[in-house]
Amino acid sequence: MYKKLEEMTGLKFTDHNVLRQAFIHRSYLNEHKDSKFESNERLEFLGDAVLELVVTEYLYSHYPNPEGELTNWRSALVKGEMLAKVARQLHLGEYLYLSRGEEKSGGREKDYLLANTFEALVGVIYLELGYKDSQKFIMSFLLVHLEDILDAGAHIDAKSRLQELAQEKVGITPSYELKAEDGPDHDKIFTMAAFIGDRMVGKGRGGSKQTAEQKAAEDALNRLKW
Repeated sequence: MYKKLEEMTGLKFTDHNVLRQAFIHRSYLNEHKDSKFESNERLEFLGDAVLELVVTEYLYSHYPNPEGELTNWRSALVKGEMLAKVARQLHLGEYLYLSRGEEKSGGREKDYLLANTFEALVGVIYLELGYKDSQKFIMSFLLVHLEDILDAGAHIDAKSRLQELAQEKVGITPSYELKAEDGPDHDKIFTMAAFIGDRMVGKGRGGSKQTAEQKAAEDALNRLKW
């Protein structure tokens, strides 16, 4: 079942049951309470830590830039949209175990679900194959995007940039307002709006209010003509 994934990554997993667990979303277990598997959330927790260490170590070793710049670069590399992009490259959505409702709502293509799955996969690689293979995987599929991120300016924090421009142009600090919450408690999607004064200048959606605010700021930066 995972032959294509192993071929794409160049990795050989010894226990496909552990690998399978990386793709089990909590919603699936709500409909399969007799499953011998647990959700991928613990693996996601582990993979997130491994991912941050590998990226931090790489940036520290290869670039003499100040801590603040390296932090921004790391944030751009490990943010949900980038992890989801790599997950799509690896077709991770094809392997997900979802509830019928999550399946119908397009769960296999949701950025936050794909990003979480990518982190869970990193957790499996670390458990099954060790740090060196985890490092090689992350370098091959994630860190290769660093130069594109820097060229596109994607490492610049959108909220900070919007605040700088708003204060410079009109002397106002942007504010953010919650517009909607959708989904069950364990899987909320938030819609936030960015305002400059009384004027709504952007909207964004995300799995946390902070992510949605960043999306709203990005939307505002794309829309506004200063």
